[in-house]
This record gives sequence, structure tokens and C-alpha cells, in this order.
Amino acid sequence: MAQHNGDRPDWNGQSGERWIAHQARLDARLAVFGEAAIEAAAPAAGERVLDVGCGAGASTLALADRVGAGGQVLGVDISEPLIARARALAPQHTPALFRVADASSAELPEGAFDILFSRFGVMFFDDPTAAFAHMRRALKPGGRIAFVCWRGAAENDWVRLPMGAIKGIVPPTALPDPEAPGPFSFGDRGRVARILTAAGLTDIAIEPFDVSVPFGEGATRDAAIDNAVKMTFEVGPLSRLLADQPDDIRDRASAAVRAAFADRPGERSVMIDGATWIVTARNPAS
Repeated sequence: MAQHNGDRPDWNGQSGERWIAHQARLDARLAVFGEAAIEAAAPAAGERVLDVGCGAGASTLALADRVGAGGQVLGVDISEPLIARARALAPQHTPALFRVADASSAELPEGAFDILFSRFGVMFFDDPTAAFAHMRRALKPGGRIAFVCWRGAAENDWVRLPMGAIKGIVPPTALPDPEAPGPFSFGDRGRVARILTAAGLTDIAIEPFDVSVPFGEGATRDAAIDNAVKMTFEVGPLSRLLADQPDDIRDRASAAVRAAFADRPGERSVMIDGATWIVTARNPAS
């Protein structure tokens, strides 16, 4: 895949390394969303699943538990560090396999999978309609798609809170095109439906799924807030926005972000609101 730019992480560079550094906590924060998407996918024993943008493999292994020894789950991701991490974390006897590949263009076995699944892995395609049309060919006739994606940035505290806090501190930048590849490019329900329809999919359902999740964690409330600020500064849009700012701006931004997280509930965590779509669709039977 071409080098990511703008709001798009570089998964084979610093973004991948930072994700690995925070991998356990980030996967724990995202687990509830992945579980909801897996329930929507309803994998059965013996089925074959393609997990797109599998990261460090948490969703792939969860799917493997559902399909059992008679099934198979292939997790694909463009990030070599994350796939290496997934292979290291996978138990010895698992129906999960991992491959470094761009699912939007990689050669995939035709008609091989019962389910195409993704936990926050489908929002970064340069041409999402072409990507889904390509991936659809790997599905059996009548096969199903289930994925979870973020709604808008304004509805998700992990971006809304820090980005709101730094207004007036960090010079404003041009807002990215909401349809440009990035974490929130699938925020518009109508656009998602148009992409999947144009890719040849049917029975499309797009349902909101909102939940509060722990973002920062620590032995004390202060430690949890510190952890939330640290993760915000190392992973996500704010980290890229502040990368070239002088220390005094970074210090002021850090204090403002800390105050924003301190307003959220939690005892040994910072509870934040996450807003997603759970999307399901089907490959036509013929």
C-alpha cells in the first residue's frame, strides 16, 4: 500500500511501533467493539473468515475461538510489525493464520471465505468501492460481511476531547476531506451504503453502536489521566498534529488535554464515549 499521509497512520513506521507499545491497552479498549461486530457476523464452527486490517490479531484470535479447529481465520494487515506481534501472541494450536498484505489488492483465493470481517480496518482504502469489490470475490456466494467502523470525530471522545482542548493553543490546520482515507472516513452512513452497493453487496444494514470504554488506566486516578494523555500524544491524530510543535506549545497542549480528560468519570481509568457503526452485508448468492 502507498505510504499513508495526512490523517492516515504509517503502519510500517512510527504508528505501527507506537501501537505495539500500547497494544494490550488499545486492544482492550477496542475489544467491546470487536465483540459486537463478531456477534453481528455470527461465525459458526467450521467456517472460514477473512479478517481485514487485523492489527496485532486480537479480533482474529477471537474469531478463531468461534470457528474452532475445523474452521480457519486469515488475518491480513499491511503492517509488518503488527503481523509479527500477532504471530507472537497466537497460541500454538489455533486455526488463525496471519499474512502481511493489502486486502484491497492482494491475491486472495476466490470464493474461499464464509465471512469478511474487520474491526476498524476498512476506513483507510484509497478506493473503498474497488477494495470491497475485490474482497467480495474472496467470499463464497451468499457469504457475509460484518465490520465495525468509527462514526464522526465529533462523536468520539478519543479525538473530540483532545482536539477541542488544544483549540487556541496549536495553530489550526485545514480540516481533512471527510471522505479522505482515515479513521472517520466511514462516518457517514449514506456513503457506507453507497460504497457497499456499488461493490455489488446486498442486504446492507448499518446500525449505531455506542459504548463508554476505559481510555487511560492506572493504579490511581491521576495515573490513569496521565496514561490517557500519554496515549493521546503517542497514538492518533493529535500525535501527528503536535509532532513539529515547540516544547512550550506541547506543554500547554498537554495541560489542556489533561484537564479535558480529568472531567471524564472513572476511578482508576478515564471513561470515554465511543461511537461506531456495526455494518453487515451479504454477497449475492449467484
